[in-house]
Amino acid sequence: MNRLGQSASPYLLQHAENPVDWWEWTPESFVEARKRDVPIFLSIGYSACHWCHVMAHESFEDPVVAKFLNEHFVNIKVDREERPDIDSIYMEATVAMTGHGGWPMSVFLDHEGRPFYTGTYFPPTPHHGMPSFGQLLASISDTWVQRKPEILQAGERIITALESRSEGFDSTDVSILNKDQYGEYLRGAVTGLQQSFDQENAGFGRAPKFPPSMVLEFLLRMALDSEVGEQAKRMASATLEAMARGGIYDQIGGGFARYSVDKAWVVPHFEKMLYDNALLIRVYTHWWRLTGNPLAERVVRESIEFLLREMRTPQGAFASALDADSEGVEGKFYAWTPSEVAEAVGEEFADAACELFEVTQSGTFEHGNSTLQLLTDPQDPDSWSEFRTLLFTERSKRIRPGQDDKVVASWNGLAISALAEAGTIFGKPEWIQAAEAAADCVISVHFGAGERARSMSRTSRNGVPGKNSGVLDDYANMSEGLLTLYEATGEPEWLSLARSLLDTALEGFDDGEGGFFDTAIDAEKLIRRPRDFADNAEPSGWLAMANLLVRFSALAPSDYLQLRTRAEQALGVVPKFALSSPRSVGWGLVALWSLAQGPWEVEVSGPESALFARIAMLSPKCPDIRWSEGVANHAQVCRFTICELPTNSPVELAKFLSLGAHLHHLISTLE
Repeated sequence: MNRLGQSASPYLLQHAENPVDWWEWTPESFVEARKRDVPIFLSIGYSACHWCHVMAHESFEDPVVAKFLNEHFVNIKVDREERPDIDSIYMEATVAMTGHGGWPMSVFLDHEGRPFYTGTYFPPTPHHGMPSFGQLLASISDTWVQRKPEILQAGERIITALESRSEGFDSTDVSILNKDQYGEYLRGAVTGLQQSFDQENAGFGRAPKFPPSMVLEFLLRMALDSEVGEQAKRMASATLEAMARGGIYDQIGGGFARYSVDKAWVVPHFEKMLYDNALLIRVYTHWWRLTGNPLAERVVRESIEFLLREMRTPQGAFASALDADSEGVEGKFYAWTPSEVAEAVGEEFADAACELFEVTQSGTFEHGNSTLQLLTDPQDPDSWSEFRTLLFTERSKRIRPGQDDKVVASWNGLAISALAEAGTIFGKPEWIQAAEAAADCVISVHFGAGERARSMSRTSRNGVPGKNSGVLDDYANMSEGLLTLYEATGEPEWLSLARSLLDTALEGFDDGEGGFFDTAIDAEKLIRRPRDFADNAEPSGWLAMANLLVRFSALAPSDYLQLRTRAEQALGVVPKFALSSPRSVGWGLVALWSLAQGPWEVEVSGPESALFARIAMLSPKCPDIRWSEGVANHAQVCRFTICELPTNSPVELAKFLSLGAHLHHLISTLE
């Protein structure tokens, strides 16, 4: 009997009709394995994962494979987006044992949950030296029966090794750093990033290339530096432009795919994730704020339109992902042939449209299909706009990729931050209202009542909270989203809720060594309690907390020193990696930069205080904003508790905050 039919996870529901006798991750599944004395096969993935679909079709839908799995294993299916704690533990084991990781993740466990064999995708037939999935299952089952003591010993050794790797992290006492020492680490990070920068195609490293959102945020801040500013600005701008013009960006629908399979950003891995788009909307907003580049403004506008059109749930929050596949084919919804372009725009304009969007007869993707790119600005913007509209209308007739309509608290926090900040900077109140609606949804659905009032559900679906508790990044990213909403609206309720989440995280996730665990102290006990400061495709919870502490220290004078000290403790892991592996701590480098800069704070009051708040958020120096009641309109800039004289002139405030020349005309229109 397959037990996934009542799950709230779209990923698990995708497997509800498999002939495999799947269990969810429950104590009962481990009891069953002990009772039958069989190993556990743990399969971890997510609904938008292309290779998860492939392995499901090839193996989990195969009656022969399913029969063997059911007879010789207890089979557990986990949605990594619901249970990032489980995913983190076994991904670390998989990378340690095989040298690489990914999804689907295939892990074999003993009855205590200890892994003894790990991998990712396994093909249905032997391929390139890799055994078939069936061969692997037979071998593991035989080994369990014949050499079980060796398997149990191997599992114990693996866990011991993983524990020893995370017992302590090299830490620097950030509190004693002076201005020059801060600069040494921050500028050293820029130099290190330059060494891995792709001079030809932009981005960092080789294929596949993921959007380096947190690193780009750091570089945009370092663009203000007197020594390495030009280098930082060049790397950030080149990467942001390459991504915006490449196939990784949806040129007619807005929004970014998860990553590029090639080094030149041409062919994406087509799933669209909420966290990527939230992070990138914010980065492109900051790029526009720094440079005034119209490409940045277009990407922000189109990507937000995409979120509001295709990712918003009926409850007002945002769904987690769109699938890579439609009709069982990867990228079918997004790719084009020349004849399909001609059908959309008309034969008379087909050549011009194909040339503009890099659609060729041979194709840039598979089977003569091309992904759409926009490598140069069109000479005739009106024609480009018309082509885009016609292609979008024609594409809308296609069968759409599936949507994972699960709401993830952490990712909605990122989206709330992006919408609130972009709405303020670009003067779009409707974006701020969308952020408020998402915040209202998460607060009303994901938070418990009574004794559970301070707890948070990681996910919800159709307005019903999931059964899994929030992890560190849920608390940190939601708190930052609410804090950014406060800065955009001046509503004190958002600030109060943000602070409550911060305090809950400080109490429940502290590791006693200056950092943070990923799971709360009262969370389900697993084989180990995960803890990791390194960013991945999204900011780590640890470094998200560090940024949050830095920001709150500027807004809470009564406990400024306490919050700053806690931020410094959390950032102790960053200096070493700033010099040796800056790409792994991009969000930590942002926080370290903020520590060196500030705290900056702009206090605004009066009936038109929103005007001053908008100007403050336009500053690349990224000050935090405090609102206060008052009759007279004024703004006052403070730094390190030293305040300038208040001003009632928007232009004077703009000058003091060193707003770029491209913003002067905007400021003059706001007076």
